[in-house]
Amino acid sequence: MLEMVKIMKIYVDVIFFLNFSFDLLLLVSVKLLLKRSIKWKRIILASLLGALSTFLLFFPFSSFSLFLFKVIVSFLMIFVGFGKAGFWKNICYLYFVSILLGGFLWFINLQFSYKNEGLLFFYNGFSMPFIVLLILSPIILIWYFRQSRYFRFTLSNVHQVELIKGEKHYFYRAYYDTGNKLVDPYKKREVTLLYDPSLSSQFERFLVIPYRTLQGSGIVRGVVFDQMIIDGEQTFSSVLIGFSNQPFGLEDTQMILHAKFLS
Repeated sequence: MLEMVKIMKIYVDVIFFLNFSFDLLLLVSVKLLLKRSIKWKRIILASLLGALSTFLLFFPFSSFSLFLFKVIVSFLMIFVGFGKAGFWKNICYLYFVSILLGGFLWFINLQFSYKNEGLLFFYNGFSMPFIVLLILSPIILIWYFRQSRYFRFTLSNVHQVELIKGEKHYFYRAYYDTGNKLVDPYKKREVTLLYDPSLSSQFERFLVIPYRTLQGSGIVRGVVFDQMIIDGEQTFSSVLIGFSNQPFGLEDTQMILHAKFLS
């Protein structure tokens, strides 16, 4: 009997530690995502509060009652960790990160727990150790944060552009670059850069636009187009397009918009 109690105590300790670690990871993720200036001791205290819900597993609650209690605990965690400011937004992000991390861990564990023969899947009796899942969790979240930052700062600068010259329309995928401040030295017109060898070969007359960068100097051949429409909303007339001799390598874009157009 003493040995059984000792084994149960170790089991509870391990589960408590794992729950505390996951709760801490989720709360830290909310803190970083929303850039909350919260003291770490509040985050740790809220994680301890969440981990205490582990002991509810040893009481005969119904599934619905246990669910409601977990919701209440999550509300208390956010209140203790972040206070009342932005409460509902903090709650939404806590559940969002929980679902995201839970989905990844479930998928990873599923890959190791089942084998398939054709279209049939069988449980092989193996389950990913909790400590491995705990190690993988911050790696998954760090990867997600980097990808979300990439989408927010990189892909948000990608736009659909339509060029019009005469009766002809040309469509391109463009990147908005605040560093592109090239202007025509003659009439001070902003220059948008385009890489399209097939289009540039259709023109016989060009404006010669000199440029100077840290890497050196050179010239760009330019053509004035009647209109440029960005994302079907913003329209600019008499736009000077400079033809690049090399692709840009920016998210499969063919055009670099001037800094003025979307500032």
